[in-house]
Amino acid sequence: MCMAYEARCSCGAQRASFQFKDNIMSQDVIRALYCPACSSGLAVNADTMVIDNGWVIEYDMEVAQFKGLQCGHIVTTADDIFDEGYCTWNGMYPGDHIDSMKEREQIAALAKADPSFYLKEMKSWMMERMKRLQEAGWRKAREKAPAQG
Repeated sequence: MCMAYEARCSCGAQRASFQFKDNIMSQDVIRALYCPACSSGLAVNADTMVIDNGWVIEYDMEVAQFKGLQCGHIVTTADDIFDEGYCTWNGMYPGDHIDSMKEREQIAALAKADPSFYLKEMKSWMMERMKRLQEAGWRKAREKAPAQG
């Protein structure tokens, strides 16, 4: 189960929705959020900040490390917090949970009329969507290297 949280960026113009893997972290780990407009010219500290397609999340690393240790998870970098899902977008990018729901609703109407076509369209939508998000540069959409074993 993941807890969700919504925050406004520093300039107040935009919102982002976050989720917290296994509720290990909470909104307390987010020190600041910057949208592409308010992150322009921001001095980025790679030790405490994650950049994703112009958005910047600044984490309170002391809080993150403390909360991680309470649950036996060692968190050493801001990248770990984001990439491991401890405090990351609710979806692939800020607002994705809303956008993807709207897109899926359009396809869902096909489910009752033609289930096999619905499945084909849903699969096609998911693949095209991931490609579009990768091309747009969203961090969570990056292709993962295949597991070697």
